[in-house]
Amino acid sequence: MSIKKKSTSPRLAETTRRSLKGKVEAPGSAQSAAERKAADAQARALIAKFAPAHEQLVSAVRKSLQKRLPTANEIIYEYRTWFVISYSPSEHGFEGVLAIRGDAVGVKFYFNRGKELPDPEKLLKGSAQVRFIDLESASTLTRPAVARLIDEAIAHNRVPFAPAGRGSVILRSASATKRPPRKAPKPSASAK
Repeated sequence: MSIKKKSTSPRLAETTRRSLKGKVEAPGSAQSAAERKAADAQARALIAKFAPAHEQLVSAVRKSLQKRLPTANEIIYEYRTWFVISYSPSEHGFEGVLAIRGDAVGVKFYFNRGKELPDPEKLLKGSAQVRFIDLESASTLTRPAVARLIDEAIAHNRVPFAPAGRGSVILRSASATKRPPRKAPKPSASAK
């Protein structure tokens, strides 16, 4: 008797890998309470560095999102003049659903797949896949139209959040992931 092996299309295999990855990775499983506390202190220092006038707002929004998505990883990227906190079911910021961006000018709340969300009140700004709203206060997140956008974003996320546990706080420097600058070309013989 021979056993026939099922053929799997590359797209189906990728979808399966993605869904398994989301189920296997348990956020917060690798970060101890002491590590989380240290990472959180670094995050607060980073926020104070880039957005001192908005420190309380970012703190309140973080608390709200941590309560709403307790298993989400907070992946914090530091750029030259701003920071981004992505709320992701994995350790990859690009799989995040929501994000906070802050700098000295203000705080924005991002929906990573915002272009796909129903937005009858036209609250979302931007023209790319990622859309945002300006945050004046943490209560902006509780407005019915904004709460619906958040619900939709979470419901349509491609990578599921873990059903239990606690997410990690992960700090990443965006400059560490950038490629080194290209070397200038050598001058040609005719330029001498």
